[in-house]
Amino acid sequence: MPAPKRKPAASAKTTPPSANKIEDKLARLGLRTDMDLVLHLPLRYEDETQVVAIHEAAFMAGNAVQVEGVVVSCEIQFRPRRQLVVTISDDSGPLVMRFLNFYGSQVKQLGEGTRVRARGEVRHGFFGAEMVHPSYKIVLEGAPLPTVLTPVYPAGEGLSQTLLRKAIGAAMARVDWHDTLAEPLRTALKLAPFEASIRLLHNPPQDVDEHALEDRSHPAWVRMKFDELLAQQLSLKRAQAARRAKGAAPLPLIGTLSAGFLNTLPFTLTAAQQRVLTEIRADLGASFPMQRLLQGDVGSGKTVVAALAAAQAIDSGFQAVLMAPTEILADQHFRKIAAWMEPLGVKIAWLTGSLKKKEKTEAQERIESGDAQLVIGTHALIQDAVQFARLGLVIVDEQHRFGVGQRLALRNKGLDTTSALDGAHTVPHQLMMSATPIPRTLAMTYYADLEVSVIDELPPGRTPIVTRVVDQDRRDEVIERVHAAALEGRQVYWVCPLIEESEALQLQTATDTHATLMAALPDLQVGLVHGRLKPAEKQAVMEAFTRGEIQLLVATTVIEVGVDVPNASLMVIEHAERFGLSQLHQLRGRVGRGAAASACLLLYQSPLGPTARQRLRTMRETTDGFEIARKDLEIRGPGEFLGARQSGQAMLRFADLETDQWLVEKARTLAHAWLHSAAPDDAAAVDAHLARWLGAREDYLKV
Repeated sequence: MPAPKRKPAASAKTTPPSANKIEDKLARLGLRTDMDLVLHLPLRYEDETQVVAIHEAAFMAGNAVQVEGVVVSCEIQFRPRRQLVVTISDDSGPLVMRFLNFYGSQVKQLGEGTRVRARGEVRHGFFGAEMVHPSYKIVLEGAPLPTVLTPVYPAGEGLSQTLLRKAIGAAMARVDWHDTLAEPLRTALKLAPFEASIRLLHNPPQDVDEHALEDRSHPAWVRMKFDELLAQQLSLKRAQAARRAKGAAPLPLIGTLSAGFLNTLPFTLTAAQQRVLTEIRADLGASFPMQRLLQGDVGSGKTVVAALAAAQAIDSGFQAVLMAPTEILADQHFRKIAAWMEPLGVKIAWLTGSLKKKEKTEAQERIESGDAQLVIGTHALIQDAVQFARLGLVIVDEQHRFGVGQRLALRNKGLDTTSALDGAHTVPHQLMMSATPIPRTLAMTYYADLEVSVIDELPPGRTPIVTRVVDQDRRDEVIERVHAAALEGRQVYWVCPLIEESEALQLQTATDTHATLMAALPDLQVGLVHGRLKPAEKQAVMEAFTRGEIQLLVATTVIEVGVDVPNASLMVIEHAERFGLSQLHQLRGRVGRGAAASACLLLYQSPLGPTARQRLRTMRETTDGFEIARKDLEIRGPGEFLGARQSGQAMLRFADLETDQWLVEKARTLAHAWLHSAAPDDAAAVDAHLARWLGAREDYLKV
């Protein structure tokens, strides 16, 4: 006889496969721990505490209501399209539930005689009152109604509200409810207890102030927003303290390169550039790593400041590296900086993904040997094969366009090499640049661990750009204006949002526009550049435009940053309503870089939605990058403005920087007090609070 199969020991209990699948789906939403689930708060609420008679519901069209009735008919109809039509009835009359998408099991589930509670918006259909795709549940006669509002959570694919409510309820039974704010402190700050706030937000009582819940002014929401802001401020300030505790090689202002560089410049730095340069030079001379964000509007002269910072590092015997997000921008930096610094004897290397293998190898050898004093390139710089001999300064341009991990990878290139030479574990200094100005409230909150320098004036001689908003119907007039500008010896950009035709967005494409303009303007040289061209082809077109051989350049947003052609004085942006404010401002900054009067024409397709109308109005009314950034923040909110991937994973979910600035100040004050306190209880409170709100994400919050 074969030996009987042994049952697994009770201790070897395995998780059912379905449970693992659910965990994976929750993890995709960022819900990995019990506390993650507990802090996954509702988007909105549904009131299932009352049932309205169907006859009354018929007079409440447009409002979400709950009715209860018995199914009197359930059938699949095929005209005008396949749909499931279920009629329920109570003592006051019938109501049709219409499902355009349905499962076969629903036909059986909603059989005649079944009692159903349905919730949705009532509308008047051909056969009377109806609900399209209502939420519903099967109930027994006399089943009690809920006594609390029903939460509706942010969900992902395969995660039903029922599953989320069950998972969150189970997590609430297991979680540690210890309040990280002691009662005297809570009272002083006039904040509600943590547990009571969470429980109310997940299960609000029937008599709750629904308006206060909706606009998040309820005391329970205020507590959540304060805790979130406190965690962020603690994390950023602790990151700043940890950075200052690390060693960095001081790069004092010594040697002749920096002074020689300044003396050979064909222009004088503005007062703002001189002020910012002084701040950066002081940071570079410190023995802890600089972490400075250099902000400046389009054309304010950030590149020369960055080059002067690099000169200071080179003067001190270290290498500097500048990474840009696109090859066009990196090439622009390379040409400009090389023209300034190579005559002074600085050895510069160029490294991008498009280089041939032999060229890449040669560049990498020069970088590793230390022969290359300044390295300029793209993402290729963060590859494992790239090793620096003595990296002292990292410069990242358009820093918000790189992921946190990418910025960290470049900074870490200096960890071992520098320490090996200097006998200490050091990190390079870091300068990040952005031509997308960050409003003050946003910078104070998201960049609390950075020093921020602002170039708030433009170099003299820059001409103001006149911006006009033009309907697509006047396209022929715009083409005539382009022709006139070209005949006067000026160059023109024509920017399109897409490369290929899209059925979803019937937009004029760059390739079609190029063909149309070539036919309409046969006496002009019309070029085309877009992201799918090979780098060498792109470069050839851009060089021809820079030399003036191309009069009209049709382009996608690859020319958004870094392109500097002083003779270009007219820009046309096709379907401007499809672009974000900061992107429109960046594009507009490609003109007005010379002495000629410049203009930007924003072509739009009617009708305009309210957001697009607001964006175009802002562009017409101001050229101030900081005012545009403020409006952009107002329209899009901080999460989208910065981009969660670029700015760290712990973005604010609940607090609003426009309306909750008073809470930011309170959180900043408490964070400072806790971090500078010698009391063990305060140190424990910091750890507990960060563990609750950030978990393992704290170290990755800012780079």
